[in-house]
Amino acid sequence: MNTHTIKIDFPSDILLTLNENENELKQDIKFSLAIRLYKLQKLTIGKASQIAGLSRYEFETLLSENDVPISNLTIEDVIKDSQKLK
Repeated sequence: MNTHTIKIDFPSDILLTLNENENELKQDIKFSLAIRLYKLQKLTIGKASQIAGLSRYEFETLLSENDVPISNLTIEDVIKDSQKLK
């Protein structure tokens, strides 16, 4: 998989304030970005899990831990799909 690096500048004391090291902060940012883009329906669950650096199952667990539904289907979607199957 090809990757692209994006640089983000933070105040020099942010790691101390957060009590995290640089790798922990990077991982938190990747998780937060992946969850946000998934919630906004800009990425599929598979692509969001790639950004997070997790397997799909691990990402689904992360979503669950953050009270984010794994599926974006509405009741109407389910009813329409069930009617199509009849």
